[in-house]
Amino acid sequence: MVKYLLIFSIILGATACNRNSKLWVSGYANSKTADLFIWAGQSNAQGWMGDAKFYPADPGSLDQHILLNYTFIDNTGSNGKWIQMGPQEGRFPLGHFGPEVSFSREIKRAGYDPYIFKYTKGSTSIYNDWKRPGQGGMYDSMVKDLAIAVSTLEQAGVSVNTRGFIWIQGESDAENDKMAHEFEDNLIRIIADLKEVTNNNELKVILGVDEQHSWVSRRPIVVEAQKNIAALDPNISFTSMIGLPKADATHLTPLGLVEHGKIISEAFKKMGASK
Repeated sequence: MVKYLLIFSIILGATACNRNSKLWVSGYANSKTADLFIWAGQSNAQGWMGDAKFYPADPGSLDQHILLNYTFIDNTGSNGKWIQMGPQEGRFPLGHFGPEVSFSREIKRAGYDPYIFKYTKGSTSIYNDWKRPGQGGMYDSMVKDLAIAVSTLEQAGVSVNTRGFIWIQGESDAENDKMAHEFEDNLIRIIADLKEVTNNNELKVILGVDEQHSWVSRRPIVVEAQKNIAALDPNISFTSMIGLPKADATHLTPLGLVEHGKIISEAFKKMGASK
């Protein structure tokens, strides 16, 4: 919590003047509590081939009760605002979507009030891009933006419970032996730091990577790393992407993204995280 407070003190001016977002959130959210899920990683976390032309039907109108704050790094985003779950700009004419859509709907059905903080960019490694905490990489930028997003909600009178961290990434760290062998320790440091940032030592963490990616096939140590991390902590789960339909060598189809989100939601619920 101390780390969060330090970040809040730095960004207080930015959040205090964001009055339009504050009023919009407080008027839109139907609940005074937010079950926050941090969603991050590479292209399959972002939904690279999730053409919103195939956005999944929502007969129960669940999306209007789910809020999203997204950053498609170096592309588009919600500009720090919490918006209704739906297609996101940056890829196709109607937008794109990722596994967060079906995940959040399943979580909503389970009795949660899901707020999805999504921070993604394809072809990124921890080694070169996200980096370890404190090294000035994408991870540090994510934590700063997360603090702003949480502060915006709290200023709107919403109590935030950080429930989970979904990390779908690892393919780019399998590019060479050095990166692959450092992947496990780098990911452990990120998870440990995020638990400290969110003041939740029992934070539910769901991991995933495309096991059939060409680099991963040559260096499956990144898969074993995720499995090793999950084996040591009952609050961490590894999920497989094998068998999900793909649009190309690595990217999931819109249907694959929907199925992936459901798999991740089941992993979350199986960790004793029922509402």
